[in-house]
Amino acid sequence: MTEDDIAVALTEVARSLQNERDEQGTLRAITAAAVDTVPGTEYAGLMVVDHGRVDTRAATDDVVREIDQAQFDTGEGPCLTALFDETTVRLTDMVDEHRWPNFAGRAVVLGIRSMLSFQLYVEDGTLGALNLYAGDRDAFDDDAEHVGLLFAAHAAVALSGARQQEQCGRTIQIRDLIGQAKGILMERYHLDAELAFGLLIQVSQRTGTRMIDVAAHLARTGELRPVGPDAEGR
Repeated sequence: MTEDDIAVALTEVARSLQNERDEQGTLRAITAAAVDTVPGTEYAGLMVVDHGRVDTRAATDDVVREIDQAQFDTGEGPCLTALFDETTVRLTDMVDEHRWPNFAGRAVVLGIRSMLSFQLYVEDGTLGALNLYAGDRDAFDDDAEHVGLLFAAHAAVALSGARQQEQCGRTIQIRDLIGQAKGILMERYHLDAELAFGLLIQVSQRTGTRMIDVAAHLARTGELRPVGPDAEGR
């Protein structure tokens, strides 16, 4: 794969990722593109850190989730090492692998012999790891690692952008729902905006329900009451 080929491939990847509208769609697109872009790759997966918890959020095959679960169960493996300790980890032959013996034995049974893992990193911190898998030994060479590093950089930027866009969308949705709820209360009880907002806060605190849930329920049903599990029986 020449540098020109790599540039063209990554340009196409960047364009396709920009077309995704949410984080999960971006995750699925990244794994699918990794299989097509990084030489030697048969399967791809993405581990993502979310509120301190690590999950496999996208995978091109069920074997990826099985391999990752083996790492979670044993507490060791190339994906976890890439995620927490190093930028890139390459595993050439699972049969002769001694760094993660408990994990390697389970991986061989699952039919995986080679792996290549990249930490996905942007300025605001670690997002997760892009993990590539193959059934053959020595599936990933120096060229594959080079292409994978470039691909992972694009993937990190795309994932960060998707998260920011999704968070922005949620912020707008919350603002609109609270605005609708305030409008209903203002009209129903002849309140000004400040008093209507205060009423939402009071209901939220009194019922132990998030204000956004109180507002959403009011906007949807016109009823100002708790909306959690305990409220269903009331």
